[in-house]
This record gives sequence, C-alpha cells and structure tokens, in this order.
Amino acid sequence: MMSAASVSARSRCVPSRNCKSGCGNSPVKKACCHRPDSLALARNEGNLSRDTGEVFLIKFNTFISTVKATRASHAILFGAVLLMVACAPRPTAERGPRIEEAQIRQVYVATQRDLSRPRQTFGQPRNEQLNFFRASVSIPPVHQPGQVEWAKRGETADPARHFVVTDTKVYDRPNRFMREMKRDSTMNETMVFVHGYNNTLSDAMYRLAQIQEDFDLGMSSVLFSWLSSGDARGYIYDRDSILYARDDLEEVLKAVSAQDNGSILLVAHSMGSHLVMEVLRQAALRGDRELLSRINGVILMSPDLDPDLFRSQAEAIGKLPQPFLIFVSREDRALSLASFITGRKPRLGVIDGPEAVEGLQVQVIDFTALADGEGLNHSVPATSPAAISLLKGMFTQASTGNGRFDDYMVLKAPPPESGVLPIPGGGMIGRRR
Repeated sequence: MMSAASVSARSRCVPSRNCKSGCGNSPVKKACCHRPDSLALARNEGNLSRDTGEVFLIKFNTFISTVKATRASHAILFGAVLLMVACAPRPTAERGPRIEEAQIRQVYVATQRDLSRPRQTFGQPRNEQLNFFRASVSIPPVHQPGQVEWAKRGETADPARHFVVTDTKVYDRPNRFMREMKRDSTMNETMVFVHGYNNTLSDAMYRLAQIQEDFDLGMSSVLFSWLSSGDARGYIYDRDSILYARDDLEEVLKAVSAQDNGSILLVAHSMGSHLVMEVLRQAALRGDRELLSRINGVILMSPDLDPDLFRSQAEAIGKLPQPFLIFVSREDRALSLASFITGRKPRLGVIDGPEAVEGLQVQVIDFTALADGEGLNHSVPATSPAAISLLKGMFTQASTGNGRFDDYMVLKAPPPESGVLPIPGGGMIGRRR
C-alpha cells in the first residue's frame, strides 16, 4: 500500500498563459491498472477548479443581480463565470488517520479513470478500461448535514474536523469488488450513484460519503465515476464523455444486480441523469427487461437534460422503474447557465409545472423553497439540511405505506421557528401545484 506521505504529496503545476493561477499538465506515463494503491489519485488531482468557493459565489451573485438580460451581457456573464470557476483552486481527497470519534463510510468506486492519472484533461485519450477500488472515508465528528468538510487550501486535513480517506483497496477483478461490496451490507439492495458535470473523483467520492452519512443508508453504495474533465470549461467535453460511458455503466449495473440477485436504487445528479437515461434506453432497445426489472427505483437530482430529450428517452424505455423521482429547483443557477449554453431552453431540473412530464410514469418534487444558496442551488436535496430532514421523513413514510406522493409536488419552506418541516402522518407531502 502507498504511504500516507506519498498520498499527501502535492502535484506541481505550471501557470498557463491565459490563467495565472491555472495549471498546465505535463504528460504522465500511463501505469498498469493493478496499482498497489488507488489514492495516488488524491494529489494527482491537485490542479483542479472548484465552483463552491466563497469568493466565486459573491462575484457570481453580483453579476446575476447587476448584468442586464441582453445577448451581449449574457455572453460576458457566462465567460466571466467560466473564467472565475476555471481559475479557482480545488480541494482533493487526502489521507488521514482513523479516529474513534469519526464515522467511517465505505465508498465502492467503479471508474473509467486511470487510477495513476485520475484527472481527465482536454486532449487526453479517454481510458478504455474500468477500474474498481474501495475508499474508507472518515466523516468528522463535527459534520453538519449537507456539508462536505474540506480542509482549507494549504491546511493539513484533520480527521477531527475534515473528511479524510483512511484506507483504500484496489481490486484486480470486478467479481471480487462486487462480493466485498455486498458483504458490507445487510440489505440486498445497492445504491448506484452517478455524478454530474465538472466533478473530480474526489468531489464525487466525498459527496457520496456525505449522502450515505446524512441519509443513514443501510445499503451498500457504488459510485460510477465517468470521465468528467473536472473543469468548468469542459461542458461539451463532458457531454461527449457521457455518451462514451454508456456501455461501462450498463456493465456495472449488470454486475451489481447479478450478485445475489440484488436490486438497484439508481441515483444520478445533473448531467449524470443524461447518462442514466441513455443506459436505461439502451437496455430497453436491446430487450434487456431483466436488467430493468432489477432497478427498484430511480432518482434524478437536478437533471441537466432537455425535457424533450427526456420524454423521447422515457418513451423508448417504455415501462419505467418505479418509483421514478425527479428533484427540481426553479432557482438552480447552474442549470440556468446550462440552459444558456444549450439554446436558452429550460432544463428538466428547473421545470415549473407538470406539463413537461405529463403522461410519463414519473413524480416531480420541487425543492425551490428549501434552497439555501449552497453550490448555486444545484444539489438542494443533498446539501440543504431542511431538504435532507424532509426527504428522510418522506422516505420513511413511503416505506411504511402510510404516505402518498402526488405526481407533482412543491415542498413548503420550513417554519422559521423550528427550521424543520414536520411530516404529516398519513397525508400528502407538500402542496400540489
């Protein structure tokens, strides 16, 4: 196994001409996929950009409130946002010791990334092989729901205050990965999580660990990490990577469901929703109803999808896995940018009524009132403490058969005096729009 010191070694970078704080990447010799440790990835990801910094959010909100909605000003706004995001430093997963007070979450990862070079940069050939590993992620005792407690830039990660990786294991065969993953759960259902655009492996790994912790999932979870560039300028590149990932995600779903005849809860965020829908469509066109029957539910969170495309995909799939939930927020600023890039048409994740999905076997839940501004309101169900509390109550209620969810629901803001929206026993959640 690799030493903690080697994992923590920082990657060197050369400033690029266009961005003084940006990093140029030198070629790295591709190593055999059977490396002794998977978290050489932590600092190999070092020169990345992150869209959640305080400075960026302040500047972005200033732009939103002051720039007029003309064609030219939108172009300036979009270019400035990309520049700020692309030039911002980005945190990466770090090794740390295991402490008694911390909670350990096992994150199983199936990834298209080369583990010796997990940062996918523009112009690099995409890796052709799936790799499998497990990361033991330590959740600090001071963890707050919805947060990923990263160490600040230049600060050594402290397991008492930050997320850290305490242990990793690389698997040379998928069946060994699947067997160990199943042994970690008392349930026969596995959650497969597909991240979105502009995500690094560190981002996605820690986000899944946070979701496991905050929702207290009893099932095993697998992260499918596709070849996102982890760069805000890589929107088109990431859309191509989605199509490149279809066969590999389908292979992973088949392997997970084949293990002990298990079932799958499929959860996707943002652009990952496009990948999930493409894979379900692909399975349907191949006549693989066996795979589709193993999917016990689908959740698309803030889906970055054209509603017309989603309808076409859903109709090609036919009978959709149930329940099929779509989480939206009308104040999702990241999807507002995506709408601008893709022709000024609202994305599925910001629809404001049931018309866009009418006649489909889906349920839409609007989280707009529960947004707290975190991450451009692009992950409200996973980052808002009020949304997490409410969702846990809804899922508990649904599992007992005491609750009924409407096809289109707009959730209410929590009462200011309590901060938490109570779940009405046996009634509908939220209000119908």
